[in-house]
Amino acid sequence: MDSGFLANLTWSLAALVHAAIVITALIVIPRGRKPTAAMAWILLIVVLPGVGVVLYLVIGNFRLPAKRRAEQARIDEIIRGRVTDGALTETDASWPRWFQRVVQQNQNLTALPASDGNEATLLPHYQESLDAMAAELDTATDFVHIEFFIVGWDDSTRGFFSAMERAVARGVTVRLLADYVATKKVADSSKMLAELDRIGVKWAWMLPVEPFKGKYQRPDLRNHRKIVVVDGRVAFMGSQNLIARHYDSQKNIKRGLKWQELMTRLTGPVVASVNTVFLSDWLIETGEDLSATAQVPPSQLAVSTSPDALQCQVVPSGPGYDTENNLRLFLSLIYGATEKVILTSPYFVPDEAMVYAITSACQRGLEVQLFVSEIGDQFMVWHAQRSYYQVLLEAGVRIFLYPAPFILHSKHFSIDDDIAVIGSSNMDIRSFSLNSEVSLMVRGESFVAGMREVEQAYRDAGRELTLEEWRREPAKATFLDGLMRLTSALN
Repeated sequence: MDSGFLANLTWSLAALVHAAIVITALIVIPRGRKPTAAMAWILLIVVLPGVGVVLYLVIGNFRLPAKRRAEQARIDEIIRGRVTDGALTETDASWPRWFQRVVQQNQNLTALPASDGNEATLLPHYQESLDAMAAELDTATDFVHIEFFIVGWDDSTRGFFSAMERAVARGVTVRLLADYVATKKVADSSKMLAELDRIGVKWAWMLPVEPFKGKYQRPDLRNHRKIVVVDGRVAFMGSQNLIARHYDSQKNIKRGLKWQELMTRLTGPVVASVNTVFLSDWLIETGEDLSATAQVPPSQLAVSTSPDALQCQVVPSGPGYDTENNLRLFLSLIYGATEKVILTSPYFVPDEAMVYAITSACQRGLEVQLFVSEIGDQFMVWHAQRSYYQVLLEAGVRIFLYPAPFILHSKHFSIDDDIAVIGSSNMDIRSFSLNSEVSLMVRGESFVAGMREVEQAYRDAGRELTLEEWRREPAKATFLDGLMRLTSALN
């Protein structure tokens, strides 16, 4: 057969296959997906069809399996049937009307209500936070619930593990959930699991990737929550993982990297909501319903009568829900702000809606500030983040860089002088769509005053990035920023 004919036939077949792939992509990919994400996937498949198709088959499904989502919906309905116990079933008339609507929105999306009479303490120091949680474990008499994205057994967490051992020895039931992928990657994770077994902790993986055991979903859909609950009366939540400050990583140790975190200790009726998030995750992962034995109703929890008592609402989010609960919360609060918006996020890769909310706040005459790290620990995310600096600086956002060798890993923001959010959620597309997160919305001037002190400490430690300085960035760096920004839309 003529070689020219074979070559033409091969090219024709390749063109037909490519056209079929692109047409299929145009039909399948946009369904239920944001236009930017759909366009990024289609562009990748058009330019690199082989790579694009394989990547899409592996990480193209941005939802958890239907069975998991159905279970989350079933649990939410159960929660809705119980929320009248000690909850604010009607929003306080003294609250701003827009804030009442945000509370209602959160409850509609998550089934968890707001509650009054809470107290909260911020914990901005890394080892002191671990020690405070360990000390609380030593007061446990019934149960301890622990949920972390990353768990490591090292010199920093040894005291926490010892507190778990003492609790088990007293007859306290200690349960622990850890993210499968993130924790498995930690050095000596097998030794950590052996230690949990030796102690007698009941533990389970979150979102395990074990296809031969029938447990599989998109591998990078992870549970990123950080929660500790003691006897259902005290809770901790925030940004910190249960691991040393350098994450037991030789690469981080070589670079001298240290993580800067922010946790909060909670008492009051809101602890019931934090515990509910753990119980929901435990039920989904293990099939064990603990609501009858390890759920303390809000009405049985101490209610603060202090003038500084806080109104709080827990907002879980993630691919188990039909909507991006945390993104809706963040947008609603930013649009409701009247004086200032101060944001802290280690991985700041916003979608268009978030960029518009932040820049619109500047255009309304608000003071807007953003705290980020001067250096990054994740190459692609750090460059994607930098791609937004110019539009933010031009809009009037003041950007403060936390100095190396620290990674500012805290995740929180404050609105005006009386509303704040703290939790595990970054302000990036991954946290909005792909990770299971938990956020705490707080209303109370005393809490925001404490957060203002934390924010001032960030300013004192770091420096402000100006628009003039940014415009001197070399073209090579900004090219990488723009390129990584394109890849961030692949969700």
